[in-house]
Amino acid sequence: MGFSEGFLWGASSAPHQIEGNNLNSDWWHREGLVPGMELSGDACDSYHRYREDMRLLADAGLNSYRFGVEWARIEPRPGHFSGAELAHYRGMIDTAIAFGITPVVTLHHFSSPRWFAEEGGWLSASATKRFVSYVTRVTEILDGVEWVVTINEPNMMAMMVMVQEAMRSGQKERWQSPTISGETERENFAANLPVPTPEYATPFIDAHHAARDIVRSCTGAKVGWSIANGALTAAAGGESKLIEVRHQQEDLYLEAARGDDFIGVQSYSSQQVNQHGIIPHPNQPGNTLTGVAYRPDALGMAVRHAAKVTGLPVLVTENGIATADDTRRIDYTAAALHGLAQAITDRIDVRGYLHWSLLDNFEWGHWAPTFGLVAVDRKNFVRTPKPSLSWLGSVAQSNGAILTEQRKVNAHPEGVHTGL
Repeated sequence: MGFSEGFLWGASSAPHQIEGNNLNSDWWHREGLVPGMELSGDACDSYHRYREDMRLLADAGLNSYRFGVEWARIEPRPGHFSGAELAHYRGMIDTAIAFGITPVVTLHHFSSPRWFAEEGGWLSASATKRFVSYVTRVTEILDGVEWVVTINEPNMMAMMVMVQEAMRSGQKERWQSPTISGETERENFAANLPVPTPEYATPFIDAHHAARDIVRSCTGAKVGWSIANGALTAAAGGESKLIEVRHQQEDLYLEAARGDDFIGVQSYSSQQVNQHGIIPHPNQPGNTLTGVAYRPDALGMAVRHAAKVTGLPVLVTENGIATADDTRRIDYTAAALHGLAQAITDRIDVRGYLHWSLLDNFEWGHWAPTFGLVAVDRKNFVRTPKPSLSWLGSVAQSNGAILTEQRKVNAHPEGVHTGL
């Protein structure tokens, strides 16, 4: 395996999904109003238990943790910044460093202050100015942070803006989570919505570029953003449509990253595109708990495409599977890592792999999909590491070398491998 010295091995999280009681955020407000959406509530109480979470990660042998700072906590009112909250997130950075963990800090992961949403959110003329003001204050606590992600999955956020507009106009009645591809009647998020047009991308691109300049001027961190990579392929007759759909849904945002220091790749599955658009995931028993097809090969595909479009080093900021079967999680991750290793062998510059997610958490309106390396009892918040955590830790400690040995051990006599 060709993982480089200093390769980042770790896991990811998002503040709203694990912290709990994010009272001033637009998501907290939305949860109480939108039909079909569960409540985040106390979530995993990681706001108070982040040290325990990081210790679990470090004790397993992992060396990196991607976590976010929450804008709604830091700036609860326009122009009013909380020194206590800035100190809280600085404490998280210090804790990670003390545990020997490289922090990868995300500045915006889907959730925003409620007041920002009420001003018009990302479609407001003041969106970039508001975001830059917040980012400027956050740079005060980023000393020693080597990696900064400005915005998580802006292409998915553009889709969510479209969903919200459709609900306001009455065209859509029920919330559709951005991470759930199949709910009633195998409804498919990507296939049943128009692909966001460039005007929805522009606010995020402008905000990212402005934030990138601020981070560079105030810190020594490498800066980029993370994109939801669909690993899309063409069905028969869909070749030209693939180019169109992929550009609007993904490449537009990858192209905007060309001046960055890295590109964050987030991949879970793959879909085909025919002459009409994205084909929904088939309704098969092997699909994951979010309704997507079991496609660990998607990661290698996504990494290659992102590197080709951007010309940048790649940091895998999310990859994982929603499953209640932890053996299946290990199989999926091992196969994904083999694809990643092959991409590295083929001279793709990959700097790290961050699994989604460290904890079973709130999946943007739903609790049922479990992605975590660690289970969390939502009544008493007891953390129970799954075998996948120690397995990924052993991969990290060997810098990927153990994957080769496991593949040999698990190979069938015919030469067909189990996925390890």
